[in-house]
Amino acid sequence: MTNLLGAAYLWVKAAHVIFVIFWMAGLFMLPRYLVYHQEGLAIPGEAARWQHREAVLRRMILTPSLVIVWGLGLLLAANAGLFDGVPGLGWLHAKLLLVLALSGYHGWAIGYARKLGRGEAPLPPRTLRLVNEVPALAVSLIVILVIVRPF
Repeated sequence: MTNLLGAAYLWVKAAHVIFVIFWMAGLFMLPRYLVYHQEGLAIPGEAARWQHREAVLRRMILTPSLVIVWGLGLLLAANAGLFDGVPGLGWLHAKLLLVLALSGYHGWAIGYARKLGRGEAPLPPRTLRLVNEVPALAVSLIVILVIVRPF
């Protein structure tokens, strides 16, 4: 399936990058929202406001962006020959592994938001703040893999 996109390749790639930016913006915002939500659990009405903000972020940015990123990304991977066994795509395998991990983080964050919505706060505030850094680390590694293609 190498070069299946033809002339549309650059448009698909541009759309992929745009939706990656949207998804990452949401992944940077949601963990911060979780910190504020957790801090607001003791304040009447505050937790409900954060729960609403998280739901809107998830519905408007996070979930649609995740779906589009995966769809376009798999299309680009097929275009590169990933599913045909084209050699020299080790960087792409590593990138997909990191994107899969980020998708898992996305799911974890949504699950944590639901726990906060029930009034549960299983993580200490310091740990929750440290978990905020996961998307930045992952996206940094992904960008290095895509640009440098070390293997």
